[in-house]
Amino acid sequence: MKMRKTKEPLLLHEVTIESAAAEGKAVAHSEGMVIFVPFVVPGDVVDIAVYKRKKNYAEGRAVALLKPSPLRVEAQCPHFGTCGGCKWQTTNYTAQLQAKEQQVKDTLERLGHVRTDSMRPICGADATFYYRNKLEFTFSTREWRDTPPSDTEEHPRCGALGFHAPTVFDKVIDIRHCALQHTLSNNIRNEVRQYAQQHGLAFYDIRNHSGYLRNLVVRNTEAGEWMVIVVVAEPDTTALFPLLEHLKNQFPQISSLQYIVNTKLNDSYSDLDVVLYHGTSCITEHMEGYDGAPALSYSINPKSFYQTNSRQARKLYSFVAEMAELQSSDTLYDLYTGTGTIALFLAHMCKKVVGVEYVEEAVADARLNAQLNHIDNATFVAGDMAQVLTDSFVQTHGRPDIVVTDPPRAGMHAKVIEQLLQCSPRKIIYVSCNPATQARDLELLGERYDVQRLQPVDMFPHTQHVENVAELVLRNQ
Repeated sequence: MKMRKTKEPLLLHEVTIESAAAEGKAVAHSEGMVIFVPFVVPGDVVDIAVYKRKKNYAEGRAVALLKPSPLRVEAQCPHFGTCGGCKWQTTNYTAQLQAKEQQVKDTLERLGHVRTDSMRPICGADATFYYRNKLEFTFSTREWRDTPPSDTEEHPRCGALGFHAPTVFDKVIDIRHCALQHTLSNNIRNEVRQYAQQHGLAFYDIRNHSGYLRNLVVRNTEAGEWMVIVVVAEPDTTALFPLLEHLKNQFPQISSLQYIVNTKLNDSYSDLDVVLYHGTSCITEHMEGYDGAPALSYSINPKSFYQTNSRQARKLYSFVAEMAELQSSDTLYDLYTGTGTIALFLAHMCKKVVGVEYVEEAVADARLNAQLNHIDNATFVAGDMAQVLTDSFVQTHGRPDIVVTDPPRAGMHAKVIEQLLQCSPRKIIYVSCNPATQARDLELLGERYDVQRLQPVDMFPHTQHVENVAELVLRNQ
């Protein structure tokens, strides 16, 4: 049998990295090629091994750092360069913010033909590490390693507990320290791994769909409440309960300890029962109210969506409130309301809030949180946005004076945009985690609306992700 030759990568020498690019990569030009490279900093001079060449671009890896950029800082995470979660960690934070602001500006102008003269400076985060309130980890028999295992390990590893390796669906990076969530999260995860190794609990094999331990979810609040959820692949709890009892005794900070049995072939658990082992079924996050309003409390259960950066969420919602300029007689629609966090944050400023959300469990959470905060002017409706937001819906709930919309990354459905143009609220406040789809939708809404203020917000330091709030004002009111 004739062996297929492996093509050697093209090696480029002394290439200057020019600027940040999409997907957390950076861009350079050499030998007539546009090259995208991860884990480098604008201003670095590097040697690049090109491993993929397309018609209009190439992809490569830096194989030698010849001259570090003035913008380069030392990574705080020991897994940087292997884990793909924080690709900008070696770029100083000021430069990160500038790159994100420019990303929003360029995307809105290029794709949506939106004027960005009124864009405010991006709102940075006060805490750039240990800011997340939720992380999900995966157990796997297949560990992604850059180095071979050590013969001196006290307990031979039975797999990995951490994050999926980039572009490899079946391998997991064994995370010993993550700099995104409070140190207690690291302690809990490492204790679970050690216990599993000592007691022979089998990690899950995603290829063969065998093994016992599948996932570990750790959530926390600003007030110091902790929720831990262990997901197992079999209903037999003989081995699970001793593990949970061990966690309860080792970590008295855990106020909610729960488990899920997942026998499916995928890791999603939104459709599965959650069983409480110890403590309370929910934890509670508190958020300062806007403009002197009472503080809000949000009950968070294992399936609840809540912004994973609690401190930045309050800033984000405050920008929405500022731009909305609600009046006491207004009817507000909050589209893609989730668990109603924005709707309840704004409820005190208007006559009525109507929240619409596709996920029924999220709507149940929104209603619960309205009760928890004694808010009686908020109504929440479950259903597909494109099907729910109709003329009949508007007749039932009243024409909106203001609409806040915070859609998923795919943006708004064309039917939703059509209905917004038809009912013509005086303002639309569009919150987006994807500048590209926001740009597309803003251009469509430009039929009747002018974009006024723009406010980027950095919710996820050291990543390429950025939120943007856009204020749209109805023309010829």
